[in-house]
Amino acid sequence: MTSFSNSLGENICQKFEIYDWRNALAILTAVHPEEFANLKGVLDGFSLNHSAFSVGGGNKSLMAKSIDSALYALGWTEKAFDTKIVVDEIEYPSPTHKVDCFKNKVALEVEWNNKDPFFDRDLNNFRLLYELRIIDLGIVVTRTTALQPVLVGAGRPGTTYGKATTHTEKLYPKIVGGGAGGCPILVFGIKPEAYVDDRTDP
Repeated sequence: MTSFSNSLGENICQKFEIYDWRNALAILTAVHPEEFANLKGVLDGFSLNHSAFSVGGGNKSLMAKSIDSALYALGWTEKAFDTKIVVDEIEYPSPTHKVDCFKNKVALEVEWNNKDPFFDRDLNNFRLLYELRIIDLGIVVTRTTALQPVLVGAGRPGTTYGKATTHTEKLYPKIVGGGAGGCPILVFGIKPEAYVDDRTDP
């Protein structure tokens, strides 16, 4: 895979597997430099602490909330869009799912440990918002499939982070298969190298 260290830095590339679909990273850096700087700062300071995933919480674990809250502090918001189709002056509601983090036509979803069909929902949402010219690209932060043994070794049952949950092996084929339509997609998959065992008694 192409190295992204020139734009993202070695630290982020060590902790995340980056997947760039339809030149999403180039669009983010060139068209949305402020949002790129926000995201880069948050991911650069990120670590997957044991304390952040050792308790439950589904897709809104402490880990997911830590990314959300860091972006919210920089002006990103959770955003729902009231979309509709008008045909001969008759309105047909076409609601989209709310986006975890949104700022200036950049949408980001954190999928830590949901059922993998949530990827379909996210990508379809990105597709619709892109076609409506509401976003320029979509970003997904999730975990790499390679992280699974680390989580099991850290005391989380294999069934908790199973094959049918949200990880990169499930996401990439959906993107390549056209799940997001023409929307550029940028994926940051959390690698084993991001794990920090912060237990006092491991």
